[in-house]
Amino acid sequence: MRDRFSSGMTLAWWHRVLLALWSLFLIAGFAFAFSLVPDQRGFGTHQQLGLPPCSFRTMFGIFCPTCGGTTCFSHFVRGQWWLAVKANPAVFLLALFCAAMIPWSWISIVKKRAVGFDDPATFVAWGLVVFCTLALLQWGWRLALT
Repeated sequence: MRDRFSSGMTLAWWHRVLLALWSLFLIAGFAFAFSLVPDQRGFGTHQQLGLPPCSFRTMFGIFCPTCGGTTCFSHFVRGQWWLAVKANPAVFLLALFCAAMIPWSWISIVKKRAVGFDDPATFVAWGLVVFCTLALLQWGWRLALT
């Protein structure tokens, strides 16, 4: 029987170092999101960092495609997944993907292979296309509901 972790591009030592750093960066990002209190409105959590309100919302009076993103991550790390989805569905999927990247990175480091991916660059490119498409679709949905 074939080991399900045996496929994937072989990783050089520096690929493994980058994956380790990437996973630590993701962990730090989740920890940082946990330090923020989710805004009750479903957007605006980023203002706790001293950032201004969303310029798009201020100028045009409508949500931008990423409105609610920081709030979404802040809910996500608390296990408040429904509130995270309500804040921004596309960013919720991004948070799920980032959470899955952490164990995948360490499994790949141990196996010395990009587990499950013969061409990680193509996967990342398609992932970006899918994420941007979902962000625009959920934005259109939000605009239609307001």
